[in-house]
Amino acid sequence: MSADSDSRALGAFLKARRAQLTPQECGLPEPDSARRVAGLRREEVAQLAAISVDYYTRLEQGRVRASVPVLTTLARALRLDGDQETYLYELAGRSDARPRRRRPAQRLRPAMRRLLDQLTETPALVLGKRLDILAWNPAAIALYTDFAALQANRRNYMRLLFTNPVVRQLHQDWAHDAREAVAALRMEAATDPDDPDLAQLVGELSLQDPDFRTWWAEQRVNSASYGTKHYRHRLVGDLTLDCDTWTSPDGSGQRLMILTAEPGSPSHDALRILTSWTTQQPSTDRSEDGSR
Repeated sequence: MSADSDSRALGAFLKARRAQLTPQECGLPEPDSARRVAGLRREEVAQLAAISVDYYTRLEQGRVRASVPVLTTLARALRLDGDQETYLYELAGRSDARPRRRRPAQRLRPAMRRLLDQLTETPALVLGKRLDILAWNPAAIALYTDFAALQANRRNYMRLLFTNPVVRQLHQDWAHDAREAVAALRMEAATDPDDPDLAQLVGELSLQDPDFRTWWAEQRVNSASYGTKHYRHRLVGDLTLDCDTWTSPDGSGQRLMILTAEPGSPSHDALRILTSWTTQQPSTDRSEDGSR
């Protein structure tokens, strides 16, 4: 088969596969009107894979050869199984470059769990790669939301910030805080630019929220490990909290995020009231349910 034939076959496979998927299967919002085509639109696949619509269109038309990182993100965006992914790489002439090993599941470090268990009066989270929420303490539930009630693959700080109404409304200046969080995610992306889970996250949020799409395109970066959060909690009112993040020294990328208030301040009193209402619940390790 010639290179041109391979390119046409790849384009036909991509087109057929996106026709088999629904927006709901891919975590996209319900369409506002009837769709003219079955399955996903080209622009939806492109944004799920974090590539330009023009580039994806040329792929379907057989006018460009796909790189390995693009194939990796397309396989994830199109929900390909093992055989389909193998076929995708073969059509693209990249079968020898197909990733052979999946990234290991994130496992909560025992030391992080012990720290969470000892922090009883201050909200704390353990963040992993892509700002995934790996664990939390009861005070964090009282401040943010019941993480255990969320599907494991939705426990991501960025997803909650942009798609969860309770978490979004908690921030007094949501636009400022969300933009800084996007810059932090962009900084982290440099450490593993080929991560398909990161590409999926960016693609989903780009489709769902125009602010995320704009701020991600700005390519701002932020590595700050401390700052001040201004919240307006539905039960105790305004809170001004210091947010400090410590990175695990073992290279796992796990970070402990703790929120505290100045002793004697109204925020300190409000935080004590809030956490006193929380029933004792154990922190949770995402990796126990097989999430990545």
